[in-house]
Amino acid sequence: MPLSAANKAQAGARAALAKKAEALLVLDVQTVSTIADYFLICCGTSTTQVETIADAIEGALKGEGLHVAHREGLPESGWVLLDYGDVVMHVFLPETRDFYSLERLWGDAPELPIEA
Repeated sequence: MPLSAANKAQAGARAALAKKAEALLVLDVQTVSTIADYFLICCGTSTTQVETIADAIEGALKGEGLHVAHREGLPESGWVLLDYGDVVMHVFLPETRDFYSLERLWGDAPELPIEA
């Protein structure tokens, strides 16, 4: 049985946290956006960690039989985006995250609690 969008977001969050992602949150944007159902947003403290987190998320979801529809950005740019259709995962460097401020942009969206 395929993973629900919420379970995809949870799996991505667990993979990111296993690689020491910081300031991780998952926003339920279903009622405020048609782009996706959930946004995962987190930070790595270096370009190497950003790449490691993005690769870990991809690997975890691949293990669930899911493949990223679109991967955009490079760690050197401070932002890697993984698009799974109903879930979009953003891995930032802290300064890039501050600049784009997605939490503020999607501030009306409730947070999805992360289950261990």
